[in-house]
Amino acid sequence: MDLSGSGDAPVKVNDFIAAFHVIQPPYTAADTNIKKLADTISIGTKVMAQFIPDSVINAIIGKEKKISINPVGRIEKDKETYLLANFILNKKAYLATFVLDKKNKFLAAKQLLSNDNNDGYIHSLSINREPTFIVGKEKMDREKQLLQYTRTGWAYSNGIGFMQVVNETNEDVKKNNTIINPIDTLPKKNKLSGNYMQDSKNFISLRDGKNPSTYFFFVHFEKNEGNCTGELKGELVMKTPTTAVFSDNGDPCVIDFTFNGNEITVKEQGSCGNHRGIKCYFKDSYTKKKESTPKKKEPSSKKKN
Repeated sequence: MDLSGSGDAPVKVNDFIAAFHVIQPPYTAADTNIKKLADTISIGTKVMAQFIPDSVINAIIGKEKKISINPVGRIEKDKETYLLANFILNKKAYLATFVLDKKNKFLAAKQLLSNDNNDGYIHSLSINREPTFIVGKEKMDREKQLLQYTRTGWAYSNGIGFMQVVNETNEDVKKNNTIINPIDTLPKKNKLSGNYMQDSKNFISLRDGKNPSTYFFFVHFEKNEGNCTGELKGELVMKTPTTAVFSDNGDPCVIDFTFNGNEITVKEQGSCGNHRGIKCYFKDSYTKKKESTPKKKEPSSKKKN
């Protein structure tokens, strides 16, 4: 079926999805070959808009009218489908991914790669099996004889959208030593939501989930003077008012959570070796940090007549 038309006639969603051939990660791409990634099939903007919101498409193409959209491929997972597409605007090219649920309803989008960079870096994309979309840039510092790099990884999380889950660089020491909490900005209005700490490198954050019985969490620990580290982001489900569990399809890792007053205890039950060092475990307690309350402004004194 021709997908390049005006879009006035509705296109079957199965025909639209079929235009994207299946990709089996790992998958890599570079800013120098974006145009070569796509199939020769062309998708009209109005056809694209039948399945992807106008606002999402416009965020990529701006006010450009002469644009070519070409399918690059799709990644099939248990709960989502990821479509990769090229947007060609004259000499500029952009690679983006769109997430659909299993009923082909739009969930999220992320622009990944562009050839419109003049910063001296080589820009690249790698996609692993999860999938995590790792966007990287690198260049050679000839004075230091050092390859400088920065890598940022993004993963889709149900109910949240794309979250930053990887942040690696050797260009900024301060940034390199900073632990990125990918759920830090999410709401924390529910009773158990908040930050539970031992110190800045050993903590667990809880944020409001999609309903009162679920919470998003991010746990990070560094033991044995940093020789053993662990990190995991996911969703826990409350089983009782004081106990919860994390488990995910396809992941052997299972973690129990126990709440006692302002303390949370995590205990690894399944095999979580993919998320930690060999000789350390998710097994510790953390104390909830008190939220700082903003100071009330004192009323300004009234001027005397």
